[in-house]
Amino acid sequence: MAQTYAVSGLTPQQWDSEFFTDYVRSSRFKRYMGTDEGSIIQLKEDLAKKKGDSVTFALVNELVGDGVTGNQTLKGNEERLGSRSHKVTVDVLRHAVAVDDWDVQKSVIDLRNAAKTQLREWAQKKLRDGITNALGQIDGVNYTSSSAAQRNTWTANNSDRVLFGLTTSNYNATFATAVGGLSAGEQCSPNALSLMKRLAQAGSPKIKPVYVREMDQEWYVVFVGPKAWRDLTEDNPTTNVLTLANRDARVRGVDNPLFTGDSLVWDGMILRELPEIAALDVSGSSGARIEPVYLCGAQAVGLAWAQRTKSTTDTDDYEFLHGVGVQEIRGIEKLRFGTGASDLTTPKDHGIVTGFFAAAND
Repeated sequence: MAQTYAVSGLTPQQWDSEFFTDYVRSSRFKRYMGTDEGSIIQLKEDLAKKKGDSVTFALVNELVGDGVTGNQTLKGNEERLGSRSHKVTVDVLRHAVAVDDWDVQKSVIDLRNAAKTQLREWAQKKLRDGITNALGQIDGVNYTSSSAAQRNTWTANNSDRVLFGLTTSNYNATFATAVGGLSAGEQCSPNALSLMKRLAQAGSPKIKPVYVREMDQEWYVVFVGPKAWRDLTEDNPTTNVLTLANRDARVRGVDNPLFTGDSLVWDGMILRELPEIAALDVSGSSGARIEPVYLCGAQAVGLAWAQRTKSTTDTDDYEFLHGVGVQEIRGIEKLRFGTGASDLTTPKDHGIVTGFFAAAND
């Protein structure tokens, strides 16, 4: 009887594929990822089969013209398609672990499996932190690395996509001035989130919500930091309209999101706590701690993969020390479009309204 043997050369490839699938699927952002323009985090793998160091995302705004009716002539009344593009640059990301108990390892795949959990958790954290940082980017620069001048330019360009505290009258084109004027009482609230939603709907161009097939509805998704989440949900729970709405209008019992920590809903928005959102490095009035909140619509973030996760192995110290590593080539950026003469001039965040609220430490 003929016997079938596993092809040893394919084993690492299978491990790589499973590793990549598992670590992306386990990401808390997975439900918001997709390859189409209607996804909050749009994925592209254009460079997986060709050379290059950047991936281009096409940003297409909604049509706003009235069209024609009856026997009116359409020629000459066409609307210019408001399409722009954004390039996301990719880079190599690598890490490895060492295993010295080689006597218990029987093959190269066992070595990979021995390090699988640690490497997967590391990759998940890097992806999570990369997306979180992208939400707060200042024109392609991580917030913590941005200068005062860059923050001012971003604030001016995104005047219809930024909210400081509870009212639009707090706006100032100088970022530090706008933040510095926020008092401890300017906390995140359901009404403030509704105002952010109205800004998204009225923006020029407006921010498109995402279609959730399971609900057959369009929603915005809001990522809230831990202290702002506390203020949003725990400020007098007996009268807080958000708490009451999710308590009385949704599933009762232990499966209610108020108990499980799952998504809350409010005014056409899905609210998610994101513990990695950090406080700003500038304070409000009287030293008030300030935390950002991100309302996201379609094409808020671009995630480009030029190379999916690939595993590597190494041997050192007279074959006593054995290492296994992973590497991938990708880039993550908040998507922006130019509002001037080209894609790059006067950039504006494509799918995010950013709110800044007082959120004191516990």
